[in-house]
Amino acid sequence: MKKLLLVAFTAILFASAASAQKYAIIDTRYILNKLPEYTGAEKKLEQLSVQWQAELDTLQAKLDKMYKNYEAEQYMLSDDLKQKREDELYNKEKELRDLQKRRFGYEGDLFKERQKLVKPIQDRVYNAVQRMATSRGYDFILDKSEGITVIFADPKLDKSDDILRELGIK
Repeated sequence: MKKLLLVAFTAILFASAASAQKYAIIDTRYILNKLPEYTGAEKKLEQLSVQWQAELDTLQAKLDKMYKNYEAEQYMLSDDLKQKREDELYNKEKELRDLQKRRFGYEGDLFKERQKLVKPIQDRVYNAVQRMATSRGYDFILDKSEGITVIFADPKLDKSDDILRELGIK
């Protein structure tokens, strides 16, 4: 009898502790895609990316043409001219790799532009989430857009529209 009473008391204690926690689920991708400044920033980043990729493609085409010319002429070149052409090819390859790294590499131009254009918007959303969580007493707010897999979420727990209202959208 004591064991049964102890088990029942423990179950009630855990159930009350679990129900005391408030949590919500949001979708930051959904929220960000509803913000006009975010979609504008994404379009600008896409345009820059296409422009820079075209620049790289042009350099790659020039390099490919230089290689073909070298392969066709290498048998007729003196050793000094071969070495000079190989050095030119090496330098052009290095130039291409450096430009690619400068444009698209870690902390490259695209990364810096993303930080400049998108980070302030993400910070606004994060601050709105913090304000809502504090004012409504949420213990947890889970983001279902990336990383966390949510197999089932009750739609009434999704507070994405509340964040949009907090941001003055919709």
